[in-house]
Amino acid sequence: MKIGFIGLGIMGCRMATNLQKHGYPLVVFNRTRTKAEPLLGPCGAFSDSPAKLAQQVDVLFTMLAHPDAVEEAALGENGFLGSLKPNTLWVDCSSVNPSFSKKMAAESARHEIHFIDAPVTGSAPVAAEARLIFWVGADRADLEKIRPLLLCMGNKIVHTGGCGMGTSMKMVINLLLGTGMAAFAEAMELGQGLGLSQKMLFDSLLGTPAVAPFVASKREKIESGNYEVEFPLRWMQKDMQLASVSAYETGVALPITNVTKEVYRLAMRGGHETADFSAIYEFAMGDNGKEKKAQP
Repeated sequence: MKIGFIGLGIMGCRMATNLQKHGYPLVVFNRTRTKAEPLLGPCGAFSDSPAKLAQQVDVLFTMLAHPDAVEEAALGENGFLGSLKPNTLWVDCSSVNPSFSKKMAAESARHEIHFIDAPVTGSAPVAAEARLIFWVGADRADLEKIRPLLLCMGNKIVHTGGCGMGTSMKMVINLLLGTGMAAFAEAMELGQGLGLSQKMLFDSLLGTPAVAPFVASKREKIESGNYEVEFPLRWMQKDMQLASVSAYETGVALPITNVTKEVYRLAMRGGHETADFSAIYEFAMGDNGKEKKAQP
């Protein structure tokens, strides 16, 4: 079985590497070829375009930044959708909105392609260790065909339902991550403004029901002020925007999410765009951040 992989960013490169480690030959495409170099060799070939890649593979994975990038790769001038063999499986692991996944499923069906939405939960280190969680929206028979491949990259697969249900679950999860991180940052701002030290707050709050468990993994970044990227702040803002779009489409009100996504947008304007999304803490602290972190 030859596998195609399009999108070799922070997550995609690690996922593709894990497929190779299990002996699967890859054909890869990325707009920046240099990101593909570590994958090239006896088990890895680079294709000049998504269309040329599509002609060579039995299963195609995409891991791209946003819906526009996915649509361009699939349906653009050199898009892959018209070049895949009938009954090929296209597995989109990108974080996109459910209505977009359903649109891609309909386009795939027109070309006799089986579409699966399978976004993931997990940061860059988790992807490197093949411990991703896959949220899969697909026909069960199609899921079973790719299950061995997913288990090369992750350790948990949740079949959430039909097409679009995987991306629906991802929307919910990232909404919780984004609002939870911003709420924690604001709480820390208040605590330190009241005279509590950063250490006291961390030691007291982490592990309690008041704080989401994932925040503990961000403590070192916050204390050191080194927001080396695991999940970029700009993509968290994008996912929260897509959650807002999905809410509009379904008649759901998300007042907290809509305010929080704009806070992330302001943080992007403040220079935190490419930092880890936990840098929302530094943005919340503002000019007084360093001074307040220095308190005993």
